Amino acid sequence: MKAKKVLFINQEIVPYVPENVMSLLGKEVPHVVQEKGYEIRTFMPKWGIINERRGQLHEVIRLSRMMLIIDETDHPLIIKVASIPQTRIQVYFIDNDDYFSKRQLEYDENGEEYADNGERAIFFARGVLETVKKLRWIPDIIHCQGWMSAVVPLYIKTAYHDEPSFANTKVVTSIFGHKLTSELNEDFKRSIEFRDAKREMLDKYNEKFDFPELAKLAIDYSDGIVEAVDNVNPELMAYAEAGGKKLLRHADIGNLGDSLDQFYDLVMES
Repeated sequence: MKAKKVLFINQEIVPYVPENVMSLLGKEVPHVVQEKGYEIRTFMPKWGIINERRGQLHEVIRLSRMMLIIDETDHPLIIKVASIPQTRIQVYFIDNDDYFSKRQLEYDENGEEYADNGERAIFFARGVLETVKKLRWIPDIIHCQGWMSAVVPLYIKTAYHDEPSFANTKVVTSIFGHKLTSELNEDFKRSIEFRDAKREMLDKYNEKFDFPELAKLAIDYSDGIVEAVDNVNPELMAYAEAGGKKLLRHADIGNLGDSLDQFYDLVMES
């Protein structure tokens, strides 16, 4: 079966955040896939550095105000939307005062990694998936880009595997060069529990559960892996290959749209 609908869960997208490899691909990948004839939806966090007036963001009331419980605390989910200028791409933003709108990206004003980055990723993942359910939109493929989306594959294969919106969905994860160095704390391991997603599922990874281990978690629960840049940790790609994952190597990405079109077909056959 050929995929027709692709859900993009991106960490960064230009022009809403500064240009870098990830944010440029956050815009380019959905664009080229849409141009290949796919129906797409695109999500990202509403980071505190995003200028809502300049970006013309507005809240989608019918999708907002759900409460998500993370580590026994209620956190309101706010959904905003905007369209990228000169494109047909609409972006949904996951917002919350505690995790996003009053904060920067991975690092605070002093250049320190936020201690709750892991819990922020959990809130983002669940916020996206709950919103897609409300949209009554069933993706054939979910394509995750950035560590912020790394919990999504686990949830799709466990907590949401019986949901009609995701029962037959394949997951593709793009691997980038991880720069974060801190260890994800016990709050993350406790907070990840939701429905069939259990803390014990992390026992196979290093006790020091850092961002390379988070990438391995994403790989284990994905159906296909894209080597998005040429400086990916080779151990991660070797890990994906040893796990029998469908791989799209950076060296094999020629025309991006054609390469992804063919790769999605390969993943859908698995």
